[in-house]
Amino acid sequence: MTQSGTPARKRAFPRVLGPERAFLADTLRTETTGGLLLLAATVVALVWANSPWQDAYRHLSELQVGPLTVEAWASDGALTLFFYLAGVELKRELLVGTLSKLNEAVVPVVAAIAGMVLPAIIYLAVNLTAPSGRTEGWAIPTATDIAFALAVLAIVGSSLPSALRAFLLTLAVVDDFGAILVIAVFFSHGFHLVPLLAAIALIGLTYVLQRRRVRTPFLYVPIAIATWWFMHESGIHATIAGVALGLVTRVVADAGEKHPPAERIEHRLRPWSAGVAVPFFALFAAGVTLSGSAVRHLLTDPVAIGVVAGLLAGKAIGVFGGSWLTARFTRAELNSDLAWRDVAAVSVLAGIGFTVALLIAQLAFGADAAQVERAKAAVLLGSVAAALIATLLLARRNRAYAE
Repeated sequence: MTQSGTPARKRAFPRVLGPERAFLADTLRTETTGGLLLLAATVVALVWANSPWQDAYRHLSELQVGPLTVEAWASDGALTLFFYLAGVELKRELLVGTLSKLNEAVVPVVAAIAGMVLPAIIYLAVNLTAPSGRTEGWAIPTATDIAFALAVLAIVGSSLPSALRAFLLTLAVVDDFGAILVIAVFFSHGFHLVPLLAAIALIGLTYVLQRRRVRTPFLYVPIAIATWWFMHESGIHATIAGVALGLVTRVVADAGEKHPPAERIEHRLRPWSAGVAVPFFALFAAGVTLSGSAVRHLLTDPVAIGVVAGLLAGKAIGVFGGSWLTARFTRAELNSDLAWRDVAAVSVLAGIGFTVALLIAQLAFGADAAQVERAKAAVLLGSVAAALIATLLLARRNRAYAE
């Protein structure tokens, strides 16, 4: 209530102050560097896969190393670290961040959900009406790549309000959680109960060790590896092990404790995720062939058209529309530092799918190599187009704030 007795208006995009501002700035710096490394790995993959040495690229991707191929290690192994940090971020946001306050969480949550549902609807509309359409790729355009998106925002948006960056980060956390649910529910195959129970037991053990304030990595590292292996053997995608372990990691500091375990672990692991794990995945996921015939097929393939339309139109309309409708029909209002044109620019930026979109493309069409190639090429095309359009819009808004 205000002093006049009228109900206080809820902020759709809360201000970011104190420790949250410092943490956000640190995260943005790391993710920006990771985004640039991700871009570099993507360029290397594309050049290599379309060079005279493309056979070497394919042979290396298919090389068996222990129980998995190099490509499988990249998608099932390296990305587990990325998803572990996503689980930690989600738990932090739920307990002490923006998502812990319902009135502040509602807008980015609705925006993220709308930004996942509408791209899926657009993809399905294209593929259900096309004679050669394939509906199993519906989830490909639903994901937003936070590393790329934050890299673009940091490069062209130095004068933009911090509330806009906070909104994008919160949006991405909810989007990651949605992607995790999609992978776990729709892209798990050959379910086996005993390995899953073993993985759940180890996740429970991790939770107990966290509750008892055990800190030694000599326990946690073997448990994490075993959890990953049992999750992989259960038929559920192995990266879900990373998410689960992140969700049971303690994110709130005890009295007298300077930093909670999640913050210490994240400080050590985030550079490995952003600098090694995700670029390693991109190196073996983004190597699609872009020959003349492949491009011609891309222009007529319903899957590719659905992915590009979902990323460009679905994400932009979904995120912006979800934000505007929530603010319009609830008591939430836009932060006074922002204009709806800022939100529109970031909504286009959310169309950068990349990492998780490439992973879902592999899972959706894993048995059809040609279709996987076309779906991945569409993800790259849609993501690049979204990045370029968002860059122009954000640069214009950045100049307006700098004046």
